[in-house]
Amino acid sequence: MNSKTITMFKRKFFLNQRVVLLLMSILISGFAFSQEQEQTSKGFDKSRLFFGGNFGLSFGTYTFINVTPQVGYQLSNYFAVGTGINFIYSSTKYYQGTPAEYKSEYGAVGLNIFGRFYPIQYIMLHAQPELNYVWGKQTYSDGSASSKLPSRFVPSLLLGGGVIIPAGRGALVASLLYDVIQDYESPYYGFPVFGLGFNIGF
Repeated sequence: MNSKTITMFKRKFFLNQRVVLLLMSILISGFAFSQEQEQTSKGFDKSRLFFGGNFGLSFGTYTFINVTPQVGYQLSNYFAVGTGINFIYSSTKYYQGTPAEYKSEYGAVGLNIFGRFYPIQYIMLHAQPELNYVWGKQTYSDGSASSKLPSRFVPSLLLGGGVIIPAGRGALVASLLYDVIQDYESPYYGFPVFGLGFNIGF
């Protein structure tokens, strides 16, 4: 690794640290603001809990499984915070005749925290830092040795917004997010993330 590559790596590392610290400062400030705004609601209120997340599933030449349950707490009419877990698995079969020449597999499992700001009713701004443990491999159909992606922890920072559509005791949530860190092995590398889920109140 040459000195130019090392310098670029250091700059990216420290930039990622600053972005995460800035986000945490915003979330803490939002929490303090919410506490001031909600003077009439003291202590823990289970009615402010909500459960949700995303679920995706497809099979065939391209297999994709995404399970992301989350739990959140509505601090005020303007702010909510929460946490969740991630599980992502994908595999793609590459054909040059029959059978497939090789199959590429990728997996990620990790934790996330999120903060939401509601500037107006039914509209939200969303920030979600994540840390995922990723792995992957390629398996060749002719029985030759497979190759593996080095397993490691990968940070992501999803920023974006969405809409919330009330439905009974819950709400349909549609969001569009983008990972601003863009680590090459991130599950969100190179494309925006569209989410469609459902929040259920306690």
